Amino acid sequence: MSRAPSLSGPLPGPFHPRLEAASTAKDWADWAGVLSPRKLDATGREYFAIRNQAALIDISPMRKYRVEGPDAERVLNRVVTRDVAKIGSDRVGYALWCDEDGMVIDDGTIFRLGPERVRLCCQERMLTWLIDAAEGLDAAVSDETEALAALALQGPTSFSVLEAAGLQVSSLRPFDLAEPEPGLLVSRTGFTGDLGYELWVATEHALALWDRLIEAGRTFGILPAGMEALDMARIEAGFPMTGVDFQSIHAAERPSRGRTPFELGLGRHVDFAKGHFNGRRALLALKDMAPQRLLVTLDIEGSRAASGALLYRRGMFGRWREVGHVTSALWSPTAKRNVAFAEIEGEAEGADLFAEVYLFKEGKWERRMARARPGPRAALRPDRARATPPARR
Repeated sequence: MSRAPSLSGPLPGPFHPRLEAASTAKDWADWAGVLSPRKLDATGREYFAIRNQAALIDISPMRKYRVEGPDAERVLNRVVTRDVAKIGSDRVGYALWCDEDGMVIDDGTIFRLGPERVRLCCQERMLTWLIDAAEGLDAAVSDETEALAALALQGPTSFSVLEAAGLQVSSLRPFDLAEPEPGLLVSRTGFTGDLGYELWVATEHALALWDRLIEAGRTFGILPAGMEALDMARIEAGFPMTGVDFQSIHAAERPSRGRTPFELGLGRHVDFAKGHFNGRRALLALKDMAPQRLLVTLDIEGSRAASGALLYRRGMFGRWREVGHVTSALWSPTAKRNVAFAEIEGEAEGADLFAEVYLFKEGKWERRMARARPGPRAALRPDRARATPPARR
């Protein structure tokens, strides 16, 4: 069963005793009812562990739903926009799902655990949707959020850490899944765009797994990391986040805040050939229409992150016309680029845009109009993220 809301605030997660002991910052946030660290020590130090060493990140608060039975695949195919049948055995696939109007509810990952067993990991609560989708089919849906602890081990030395811990994962390709020992699942996945793995274990074995990885990683620079460092890495990697770069239609107060997969640049994950899925009829009507809005990535001049900036293009007579806003932004310490996710009007795609950035200098705010050009989806794509087997470091 999922964690019940607490009147006293977020509750400790399965790794909290180790996180609390490692935390000097004492900077905590509420992630799905679980007490999670924004940072444990210093965000910059934890970010560079992701990019230069290995970082250990608690991702247990993610929702985890198991669907099993002869019709497990059919249940998921009723919900998500991609064809689940194309996710091979012992593989992980990205997926998103929509309401009946074609507006995105959430995105996440589907783990193919066996011919009749799949697991969906995501941010939003999806249990009732999955139960409804299973109506009339031979499949059972269960919420594993409480029962399953999860760690993300990310960074160039992550493979070496797992090897030192006695886990044989050298044959895992990106998005592969294996059980190197009973009760421990390892997937070559992550939210950083770097070499990395996610480890899934029963909650009662969480602390033993943490201790094992920390001990194995001592000579490889392993550090516990928090959400702020992970957020920096995912912006560099070009991964949009629900609730930040777009709003789940379940959480939106106004229907106009909903976004379709086409507006998010995720139309390639919509498979109309597979048959019925939630929102299919609405998306069919929209697929050949130019999106009114688009989520894009931008390179912005200067070194000041344009967080929350409004975006403009020059209109008639040199006047500025607002055409969008920045949803996430970062001066990338590794790529040495000023990158951003932004939502813009569809007709402004590829146009000459400017971000309204404010600088605080000597007690005064100064307004700068920084040029914003279209950028690649990922500002950082290290080759080590795809090398199989990974290099030992």
